[in-house]
Amino acid sequence: MNVILKLMRHEYTGAQIIAINSLFIVFVFNYCFLNGVFAAIQPNNLSQWSFYASVILLLFSLTIIITSILGGIVFPRTISAVTVLVSCLLFYATFQYGVIFDKSMIQNIAETNSGEASSYLNISFLIYFILLGVVPAILMFKIKVKGDLKSRIKSVLTINLLALIVTASIVTFLYKDYAAVGRNNHNLFKYIVPFAFYDSGFRYLRDNYFYPPLPFKVLDKSPTIKPSKQGQQNLTIVVVGETARAQNFSLNGYTRNTNKFLAQTPILSFKQVSSCGTATAVSVPCMFSRLPRSKYESRVASSQDNALDIIHRAGVDVTWIDNNSTCKGVCERVSEIRFDPTQDSTLCDGDYCFDEILIEKLQQQISQHKSDNQLIVLHMIGSHGPTYFRRYPDTFKPFMPDCPQSDIQHCSENQLKNTYDNTIAYTDFVLSKVIAVLQQSNVANKSLLYISDHGESLGENGLYLHGFPYSIAPEEQTHVPMLYWSTELADANFKDCISSKLNSDFSQDNIFDTLLGLTNVKSSIYQPEMDIFQQCRTTTIMAKS
Repeated sequence: MNVILKLMRHEYTGAQIIAINSLFIVFVFNYCFLNGVFAAIQPNNLSQWSFYASVILLLFSLTIIITSILGGIVFPRTISAVTVLVSCLLFYATFQYGVIFDKSMIQNIAETNSGEASSYLNISFLIYFILLGVVPAILMFKIKVKGDLKSRIKSVLTINLLALIVTASIVTFLYKDYAAVGRNNHNLFKYIVPFAFYDSGFRYLRDNYFYPPLPFKVLDKSPTIKPSKQGQQNLTIVVVGETARAQNFSLNGYTRNTNKFLAQTPILSFKQVSSCGTATAVSVPCMFSRLPRSKYESRVASSQDNALDIIHRAGVDVTWIDNNSTCKGVCERVSEIRFDPTQDSTLCDGDYCFDEILIEKLQQQISQHKSDNQLIVLHMIGSHGPTYFRRYPDTFKPFMPDCPQSDIQHCSENQLKNTYDNTIAYTDFVLSKVIAVLQQSNVANKSLLYISDHGESLGENGLYLHGFPYSIAPEEQTHVPMLYWSTELADANFKDCISSKLNSDFSQDNIFDTLLGLTNVKSSIYQPEMDIFQQCRTTTIMAKS
């Protein structure tokens, strides 16, 4: 303590403040990055150790330069303190959950509501933030800056000159080594705190706010509804799940009975389905977009028709019922129903509602239909983490003990597995009630398609939650469940045909055309080869003729 007080009484130049701050950022907040570099090069001789040391020195030099550019030349203490606070938040997310802050993660953060954000607050986070963020920031403001403004600027410029010389020297003499390591480990750059976050944040702001808006593109001006037999009504329910992993569905072979209720229904499960993204902000608009995952851009997708627009324009009564944050722009041009979590004390806790709340609204929408053709999308909160324990009622806990806290990394593996499986079991229960509602309806043609937006990591390889860059995302975050129930399955030929496809590879790229097929919409942009059920419909019709 005396040493700290003595250091605090000492006067520091602007250059010394920035240097101290940069050392702290490099050796504390960039632990994950430096650890990744170490694992990549695995130094075991002098040359490799020298290269590793150069990485540290280069990061230190670049941190000095960037901090100075951001305002450290004039306000060294303020910029250093802000950088420490931001870095602490990023480090906690990366170190505890394995989060990488790329552009899609920035978008996910930007579209997160206050209820979701508060779910990440816990004792573990507060301890990290106070000890590694608040305390250093306060100490930064307590120290005295030596000299007047002119001398401070001079000292900062001097250290930046030295940092530039070091950076140029390393790049000149070790360029080939850096190119080789970077080429094989390009994702390591996304772990650099806080500058990877700054870069991704800039690109997100540029694409969403700096670029001029694209003109809206109508993909089909006159889609129509195919004539049905004897004027039969058609009812399609699409359930968009949240954070559900295909591997945790007992319908897919999971050893635990997480699908107790659906197992009693004639529902079919597609076992090899991949998501478009690893976060709701990407996957939901992507799955309803005409753009395939390989060409998906949120800016382009939001400026043209999605599947719901085409179906609605054809004359189908389309309604989106949301028990999640939002529809991510997908339902902007159709009817939308949201829930106020403060109004229902039986199914809501003030912040969230259990997915059972969707059932009553579903029944109302079916009974109040305005058209013979109806599409209702139910957006579940499903298995949204990290507060999995808040996704199911206290009376619905088939797997115990669970993990009743948000810092899930501190729960035992068994507790985390139990609490997540409880969310899947509750989703199973809610879906069975949706099917029951459909069965009670007097509509002739009825179908249900359930698909989760993305998966989730539950501690595998030290990773938690979701949102990883797709190129390096583990299968747990991209392998999603997809279920299908329909009155058409009463036809043995149709059911056998669909059953033969249950182990085929599909993705959310198939959803656009599959929805057009389910709702009997005829459109110029329909691609029958992408419709999961089209071949079986054609085969069944030919068998009957």
